[in-house]
Amino acid sequence: MDLKDLYREVVLDHNRSPRNFGRLEPADAEAQGHNPLCGDRLHLTLRLQDERLSDLRFEGQGCAISVASASLMSEAVKGRSRAEIAQLYDEVHAMLTGRLSHPPAHLGKLAALAGVAEFPVRVKCASLCWHTLNAALERANAPVSTE
Repeated sequence: MDLKDLYREVVLDHNRSPRNFGRLEPADAEAQGHNPLCGDRLHLTLRLQDERLSDLRFEGQGCAISVASASLMSEAVKGRSRAEIAQLYDEVHAMLTGRLSHPPAHLGKLAALAGVAEFPVRVKCASLCWHTLNAALERANAPVSTE
C-alpha cells in the first residue's frame, strides 16, 4: 500500500468514526476554532494533570480532512506533556507544509496526513485542530481562526 492509499484510508476511517468526539464536562480548558475558507468549526475541551494532557474531546463539523486530523491529533497527544505536544506540533506542521520530505516513523498514523502537503489549500483544514489545541493549552479565550 502506498502513502496515498494509506492517506485516503486513514482519513476516511477517522472522518467516519472520529475518536474522542464529544465534550468533557468539567474541562480544565477549552477553545473554539474556525476555518472560514472551508467552513470547519471545532470546539475542543481538555483536562490537564500537572503538565500532562490527561484527556481531550472535540466537537464540530468540517471537511473530512479537518475531522480526521482532529481525531488523529486527539489520539496522538493524550498523555503527553506540553513540551512533547509542542514538538509534535512542529513536526506535524513541517509535514503538512511539505518541509519534511518523509514523515518520521514515530508520528505513527499522523504520517497519513503527509498527503495534505500536495494540496496547500487543505493545510489549514488539517492544522486547525493543532492551533485550537495550542489556544486551549494557553487558556486563550479568543476564538482561533485560520485566516
